[in-house]
Amino acid sequence: MTLMFPLTCAVQNYAWGKIGLSSEVAKLVVSGDPLAVIEDGKPYAELWMGAHPKGDAQIKDNRITQTTLGQWIAHFPACLGSKVKDTFQGQLPFLFKVLSVNTALSIQAHPNRDLAARLHAQFPEHYPDNNHKPEMAIALTRFQGLCGFRPVEEILGFLKCVPEFHALVGNEAAEELRCSVGDVVRTSQVLKKCFTRMMNCEKKVFVDQLNMLVKRVTEEDCIECMACSDNTVRAGLTPKYIDVNTLCEMLNYSPAPASSKLFPCVQDASDPCVSLYDPPVPDFTVMRIQVPALVKQYTVAPVDSASILLIIEGDATATSAAALSDITLRRGTVLFVSANESISLHIISQSGMTIFRACCLL
Repeated sequence: MTLMFPLTCAVQNYAWGKIGLSSEVAKLVVSGDPLAVIEDGKPYAELWMGAHPKGDAQIKDNRITQTTLGQWIAHFPACLGSKVKDTFQGQLPFLFKVLSVNTALSIQAHPNRDLAARLHAQFPEHYPDNNHKPEMAIALTRFQGLCGFRPVEEILGFLKCVPEFHALVGNEAAEELRCSVGDVVRTSQVLKKCFTRMMNCEKKVFVDQLNMLVKRVTEEDCIECMACSDNTVRAGLTPKYIDVNTLCEMLNYSPAPASSKLFPCVQDASDPCVSLYDPPVPDFTVMRIQVPALVKQYTVAPVDSASILLIIEGDATATSAAALSDITLRRGTVLFVSANESISLHIISQSGMTIFRACCLL
């Protein structure tokens, strides 16, 4: 049985993605497969590396009879590792992504496991699975994102200095927020009121106020990993289904500084080339493997979990005891590796290698 093989991964052409070969997603696709066709006027927003039903990766090995990663895992669930297989009912628990962002994404949040199950049962056409969706983004270039609510003093500063924002929240709610400073419980309650009023204001009022502001758009790319789910509750800046009431009810209205939203990586104690992003959820962990320049041999250590590797930089030949033949790795190559398999890399490039690895470390 082959336990290591390359993948052809699904691309999502969401409207907010970068266009054509200006997209990092498109560049990685072409680098990994020179025969891939990229359309000049089409957005290339996300590269999905995993086995989610909406974007199950294709196996690039004609000796394997199963055509997709999801089908292969269903036939050989032991590849996940015993703990992962038992904990996640024989499913790959994570979805690995590359994002290339051209315009603002939708105003959105992701449901926890209980809410996801309820939403999927009630509205399966809008919430396609019953799984929660914790996610983690790792910036490849300079990247700005909105996450959570600012400290209340900063929000009050914007209410004072941005009249369009104040107009949407309203005088009453803005004054209540000002008077709540120092009372944590009260602040959360009033912040929810302010946000709900803003999100539920008349469309014409919102558009009029929005048109008074200077449109600010930043352009970034990033790596993202999450639980294997596509559940998103959206409330604006998107042509997709919008569910304002659910979003307003589900959010955590605890103000906090931006620094509290950053998840630090830690150096792996056993391998100086590995930096570990290990969030407080069981579904996934991401490793950044940075092999120094001029190093010619490197071993990717085995873990008790299936892994997906993405080559960001460098060229190498990969050998595994379970592989039927060597696999050529280049920028854009996506590799599936079964649990407890080590990989020997013979590095061809002089500048070293950068690899991201998603797995599940229980």
